[in-house]
Amino acid sequence: MAYAENTTVAVEKSIGEIVALVKKAGAYRIGQIEDADSIALQFFLNDRLLRFRVALPTLEQMPERDGRGSAVPDERRSAQAAKACRQKARALLLVIKAKLESVESEVESFDEAFLPNIVTPNGLTIAELTLPQIESGYSGGAQPPLLLGFSA
Repeated sequence: MAYAENTTVAVEKSIGEIVALVKKAGAYRIGQIEDADSIALQFFLNDRLLRFRVALPTLEQMPERDGRGSAVPDERRSAQAAKACRQKARALLLVIKAKLESVESEVESFDEAFLPNIVTPNGLTIAELTLPQIESGYSGGAQPPLLLGFSA
């Protein structure tokens, strides 16, 4: 079961809570961009530009048939998509809270906690830059050594 799967909290309210949370942490130049299929939040915090982008489900991605093979009306599919969007917004709030708590509790440094979301000078996040390289390395059969240099 996904976190906040049955939430009734509107996406806009969740985003407002995120904005309030990061402002309290010292964020500034906060911006948000919404598309039909994604939402992005961007802000400066701890001298870093951070970006969180979340893909949102659309009507087209909702199942057209139920478990019995019956057609699902667009009205119900739309409600399913809205429910999934609400869940993702709540999950994003949880993720950002957890990262801030991790830094506050000194479990990890700011850069360690937020590394994937740091925007580089070329406009891409660290995750956008490195994930294709990681995927390429693993799909090519390369495996990193286990436990401090012990090989598999």
